[in-house]
Amino acid sequence: MPLPGRHADQVMGRRISATEGIGALLAQFLLRLAADTSCYRPADGPRLATVVTDLVSAAFAHALDADPDLPPESRDRTLTLRVKAFVRHHLGDPELTPATIAAAHHVSRSHLYRLFRAEGLTVASYIRDQRLEHARRDLLDPARSTTPIHAVAARWGFPRAAEFTRAFRTAYGLPPSELRAREHPRSGPPGDAPPSEWGRLANDTAPGSGASW
Repeated sequence: MPLPGRHADQVMGRRISATEGIGALLAQFLLRLAADTSCYRPADGPRLATVVTDLVSAAFAHALDADPDLPPESRDRTLTLRVKAFVRHHLGDPELTPATIAAAHHVSRSHLYRLFRAEGLTVASYIRDQRLEHARRDLLDPARSTTPIHAVAARWGFPRAAEFTRAFRTAYGLPPSELRAREHPRSGPPGDAPPSEWGRLANDTAPGSGASW
C-alpha cells in the first residue's frame, strides 16, 4: 500500500461507502474486473494490480483525509480513473468539454491533458470514443431497435446527425443505419431517417465536403 503504515492501521475496521466517492469507484472497478476475466492476458495482471492498489489506497486516504500523503503517481492514476468515470456519467451532455471536466475536479486543463497523455490519449478522443461505443451498443440492442437513430445520437451527446454519422463511419467503417440494418433488418419507426438519408449524410461529411468535426 503506498500509504504510511499508521494510516492503514487507522482505517482498519472502518466502513467505507461503496455507493459514493472513491469507494463507489473501487467497488465498480472490482465488480467489472471480476465479472469477466476472459479478456485479460497474463501481462495485464501487474497493471490491474497497480490500479486496484491505488484505488484502495485512495479510498483509505479519503476516509482519513490523508490524500496529500499519497505518492504523486498514485494520486494521478486515481484522479484519471475518477475523471473517466465522470466522463462516462456525463456522455449525454453535449457541453462536456475539457474545461468543464477540469473544473469539476479542481485541476487545470493542462493537468487534465497530462493525465490522458500519460495513457496515450487525448481528452477529446476519449469522450468521442466513449460516446460512439455507447451509441453502437444502443444500435445493436434489440430493445432499442425502433428508437430513431438521431435520438440515439442525441442521447450520447451528438446533437447533429451529420457529425454523428461521419464520426461513426470513421470509427466503425460503416454508417449507423447500415449497422442497424444488418442486426435488425426491419427496424426503424416511421419518423426515423431512412438508410438512404443517413447514407447521404455520411457522404456529405466525407473528406472535402466542407463539413467539420
